[in-house]
Amino acid sequence: MTRTLDPTSAAPNVTTRQRSLAAVLLAVGVPMFMVTLDNLVVTNALPVIKTELGASLGDLQWFVNAYTLSFASLLLTAAALGDRFGRRRMFLVGIAVFTLASAACALATEPWLLIAARAVQGFGGAAVMPLSLTLLSAAVPDRLRNAAIGAWGGISGLGVAVGPLVGGAVVDGLSWHWIFWLNVPIGIVALPLAALVLNESFGATQRLDPLGLLLASGGVLALVWGVVHGADDGWTSTGVLSALIGGGVLLCALIAWELRTPTPMLPLRLFSSRAFGLANVVSFTFAVGVFGSIFLLAQYFQVVQGLSPLESGVRTMPWTLAPMVVAPIAGALVDRVGARTLLTLGQAMLAAALGWMAAVTTVDMSYGAVVGPFLLAGVGMGLTFAPASTVVMSVVPADRAIASGTNSTIREVGVAMGVAILASIFATYGAYTDPHQYVDGLIPAIRVGAIVVAIGAIVSAALPRKIVAVGLPLP
Repeated sequence: MTRTLDPTSAAPNVTTRQRSLAAVLLAVGVPMFMVTLDNLVVTNALPVIKTELGASLGDLQWFVNAYTLSFASLLLTAAALGDRFGRRRMFLVGIAVFTLASAACALATEPWLLIAARAVQGFGGAAVMPLSLTLLSAAVPDRLRNAAIGAWGGISGLGVAVGPLVGGAVVDGLSWHWIFWLNVPIGIVALPLAALVLNESFGATQRLDPLGLLLASGGVLALVWGVVHGADDGWTSTGVLSALIGGGVLLCALIAWELRTPTPMLPLRLFSSRAFGLANVVSFTFAVGVFGSIFLLAQYFQVVQGLSPLESGVRTMPWTLAPMVVAPIAGALVDRVGARTLLTLGQAMLAAALGWMAAVTTVDMSYGAVVGPFLLAGVGMGLTFAPASTVVMSVVPADRAIASGTNSTIREVGVAMGVAILASIFATYGAYTDPHQYVDGLIPAIRVGAIVVAIGAIVSAALPRKIVAVGLPLP
């Protein structure tokens, strides 16, 4: 056993225990899978929850967005707390909070109770996601780092991708409450596993940025609220306009503050790296287009074709299982092929797949019509996770926690914005009242998702061929 210095800290780490890559991947992967699973685990359960809790379309969006927004708003703060108080310690706190909040979700009897519990889940997840990647990166030698990140991307992609399938299976076999109860035993196992396997480490201690946190979370929340309510309340209504304008003002104030404060929550100087900035733009457009589409597509087979949640989940398997196979391969190939090539190809595949789905979707569509685009989307998704993470972590090796937290924050904000924007387009043209109305709203929403992802493909093509690490002077 050895005592080492964290490259981001002048203080020594606690005693370092040598663990195998498999053990470390298991320790960070189990809780990360649990957290990423809950991004979309509710999607196939939404029609059932809508009926049992008497939820509205707005409630359905908030069942997803309450989680992603709280998740996004605290990612960077959780990373900073990990630097100060110990990354493993904050990782364990995140697992515990997430597990307890999952039990609260399972016990919810009203829409607002489920929304509130999902928000607390997001707080716990915010401590797990970025720190899992930071702890993994610190635990493996440089020669294995890209392969480890590829495996991490595969686990993350699997959690996101199988969410609809797991949700459908549990709802069909038990009840929707069990999609949350399942997290409790996983969390109970994950806590001692992570405590036993992972080494404690610290980063450069700096002051927290509570004003930045308030401006960021308030601005994004206001914008998403305005988009969610725009279709129903009217885009020119006082409440919606106030939310949209207020959100924009808060985000402008955030940029001004982060440029001024010596200890920013979101170090904007990171974006002086073209590779870092473009990779985060791609992460955002990917999240908006893909996850906004999944929110609606996951409900299609139940609402339109009358299938059970499990039957619906099984039909999405060509899409959901492909990332599990493709993401690790992409991670292993990223040094040889280049992140730009893999990311551009992945976004192009996803845009083509969404456009294909919009073209073939009808009320009486056969399943065979969507197998092709589902497979194409799954491969594109798998080509996205690891290369994007590799670019972000390679550009700023001096502080991987901040780099990972920034990227995860932008992606989760993209998920929330995607669900809000595409659901708003759906509400403008369609409704849940009958299958034809649902398809009428689904098609234009997916088309917009395809356009957004296509923009990401164009942006990713502008990434530099060779990603060069930069020594940005972080505070």
